[in-house]
Amino acid sequence: MNGAIVHHGTETPEPPETPYEEVAVTGGAGFVGRHLVTALALLSRKTTVVDHAPLPAALAALPGVRHVHADLRDYGETLLALQNADAVFHLAGNASGTESVADPRRDFQLNALGTCNVGNACLELGVRRLVYLSSAIVYGTPRHSPIREDHPTQPFLPYGASKLSGELTLRSLYATAGLPVVIGRSFVVYGPGEDPRRAGGEVSQFLRWHLNEQPIPVVGDIDRKRRDFIHVEDLCRALITLAARGADGETYNLGTGTAVSMRELADAVGAATGRPALLSADTSSLADSFTLLADVGRLQGLGFAPRVTLADGLTGLAGLLGPFPEVPSARAVFRREAPPRRRLTPAAAGGTREEARTC
Repeated sequence: MNGAIVHHGTETPEPPETPYEEVAVTGGAGFVGRHLVTALALLSRKTTVVDHAPLPAALAALPGVRHVHADLRDYGETLLALQNADAVFHLAGNASGTESVADPRRDFQLNALGTCNVGNACLELGVRRLVYLSSAIVYGTPRHSPIREDHPTQPFLPYGASKLSGELTLRSLYATAGLPVVIGRSFVVYGPGEDPRRAGGEVSQFLRWHLNEQPIPVVGDIDRKRRDFIHVEDLCRALITLAARGADGETYNLGTGTAVSMRELADAVGAATGRPALLSADTSSLADSFTLLADVGRLQGLGFAPRVTLADGLTGLAGLLGPFPEVPSARAVFRREAPPRRRLTPAAAGGTREEARTC
């Protein structure tokens, strides 16, 4: 059932209304993007999925949805992909902290350069609203909890740095040219359709290990490591809320305002599946054994409240995954071995410079 999109409750919850008729979703073929495109289709919006990946069949079958293949690192391709859009939801880029550690240059090109191109294209095309999906990872190690939007930003992963660079670029375009941008910082999102080979969020990982009747591996202190988990359906509703009612130039935390420890998450997994979950804790690294909890007052001020409880989200996801789903292979990496130093010939050094792109 990987990739399936479902809705909770006896009736499909309606996303908030949005005034934009034609929208573009960059990264619309990805995990969050597929759910967002589906939600926009329920609002009868003409939606362009901008993604280098093929359009999933479930999205291609939706009315008003079309696909444009584009590399957002190329400004010309970005302009062509976003033409005619009233609003743009920018979700595309690398979403893996581990992959950013392994290849920080690629991460920066996808996240920072791609976002710079999207912002400038939106200005040039006269887009009425740009919603940028950033990440709570930009805060780095929290200094206090819950985290307000004015918390210092000191990311410790290249992924956080590239997402923050995108934020700063878009804010500068708002300040100097009036770019109508709203930024949402997602906390830990989960839900149907995550790729177990890349997704590092604890909810799906815990469920997959448990459904395979294995102990759940967790790195860090199971009581001190606490997270704010938001279901992907609620995240999409929050993004549509930002498009409709967010203030230009503002940043909003996208979370639930509830922190859950790894021990509490394991207990919830056990309750959702009807048998106790066992944890296998590795405390050799405590790098992320902190509380990552959103202050959601600013988002609540727009009239948003989450609808999917963790208990309901776990129950629904467990039913979709079924017994013995693919086990997670993504793992959290915070450091890599230093690569051996190499000398560049003058020609190779020149080639490296020529590869650089500017916005």
